[in-house]
Amino acid sequence: MEKSKVKSMTEGSPSKLILRFFMPLLLGMIFQQFYNMMDTMIVGQFLGAKALAAVGGTGSINFMIIGFCMGVCNGFAIPVAKAFGAQDESSLRKYVANSVWLAILFSLVTTIIVCVLCRQILMWMGTPSDIFEDSYAYIFVIFLGIPVVYLYNLLSGILRSLGDSKTPLYFLIISSLLNIVLDLIAILVLDMGVGGAAWATVISQGISGILCLLYMMKNYSILKIKKEEWVPNGQLMKTLCMMGVPMGLQYSITAIGSVILQTAVNSLGSMAVAAITAGNKINMIFCCPFDAMGSTMATYAGQNVGAGKFDRVTDGAKACSIMAIIYSVISCIILSAFGETLALIFVNKAEVEVIKNAALLLKYTSLFFFPLALVNIVRFSIQGMGFGNLAMFAGVCEMIARGMVGFVFVPMIGYTAACFAGPVAWIMADLFLIPAYFYVLKKLKTKYEQDYAGIVLEG
Repeated sequence: MEKSKVKSMTEGSPSKLILRFFMPLLLGMIFQQFYNMMDTMIVGQFLGAKALAAVGGTGSINFMIIGFCMGVCNGFAIPVAKAFGAQDESSLRKYVANSVWLAILFSLVTTIIVCVLCRQILMWMGTPSDIFEDSYAYIFVIFLGIPVVYLYNLLSGILRSLGDSKTPLYFLIISSLLNIVLDLIAILVLDMGVGGAAWATVISQGISGILCLLYMMKNYSILKIKKEEWVPNGQLMKTLCMMGVPMGLQYSITAIGSVILQTAVNSLGSMAVAAITAGNKINMIFCCPFDAMGSTMATYAGQNVGAGKFDRVTDGAKACSIMAIIYSVISCIILSAFGETLALIFVNKAEVEVIKNAALLLKYTSLFFFPLALVNIVRFSIQGMGFGNLAMFAGVCEMIARGMVGFVFVPMIGYTAACFAGPVAWIMADLFLIPAYFYVLKKLKTKYEQDYAGIVLEG
């Protein structure tokens, strides 16, 4: 293996290391959002506002299930990052092997359950009748693709745990371009409707996962697992599940609030759903830096905790927060000024109500981008330090906030209340996460000092 392919984040300037790791990760997330957005954009422009609403109406349930899968994979990568930081290559490979077994099991069980319940879930959510069948056609195919979600996200998470955030980016670029081509073919040539857009997404992500696997097999000797290391290990699987399951549940619990909110928005009609869809798709692009900051801090914190360098975790969190403040101000100005123009990406100019309401969502949410940035930076730092259960409670806070807005304020106030669901959720999560971060750091430092003192006394 080439020395440059893995990178330790335990030595050197935290700011420079974080920025160097962050940039490829950010580009990868932008491309991932880009090819997801292409489904929505092509559907909205070529199939109309109701088809756009059909895709958007599945967004919350999509996030709840696919988010769980992604969270589990990200959690599996944390013990790998710690083993890498501790320079324990044998444990690293065993963790990778056991995460593969778990990913296979999780993907099969999840796919079967959600595909069987798919239609019933849309009924529970009160999906409007004029978009119901298109919503089902789209989300059923997305759920069929759960195994490729596990494939790509597990492999990219392992690469990031080794300090390589560039390789997943390259395959995502290829996948993004392929997705655009497949979208156009499926919708314009094959006339497959919204289901065609879903197939384009699944096939594209599957190809990026396969390419990632082939590259890792060829270039990463540290990951060449021996026969005995493939043997399932109950203790290692338990450790992986203690990291992965809470991280996955964190996404899903947060998404339960989004499902409740989506159900409330559904009651406002398909045009309100279309506006929320367009606004959220734009927000997802602009929020990619916050997601990248979170993933960066998970790897950074994991490696430095593995190396026993706790002060560097706080230094990294501070550096990341400064980046977040600067970006939050810039993005707020852009979204407040050009919200209506950006909404035209998804619908034509005749959809005046959709454009106006999408711009309103962008204006209100962008005012609270820094609290969102803190949610990602602090939560993923806590997860990287090995306290996934604590981080999961932040998801509970977000669920309660979105559920409260959906149950109480959307019926009373209407669309405007839905625009503030995100900001309320982020602030509630921060109120829990910030004290939890300092608690975790203090606990780890105390344990490390006690263990070190014990070693000295034994010596």
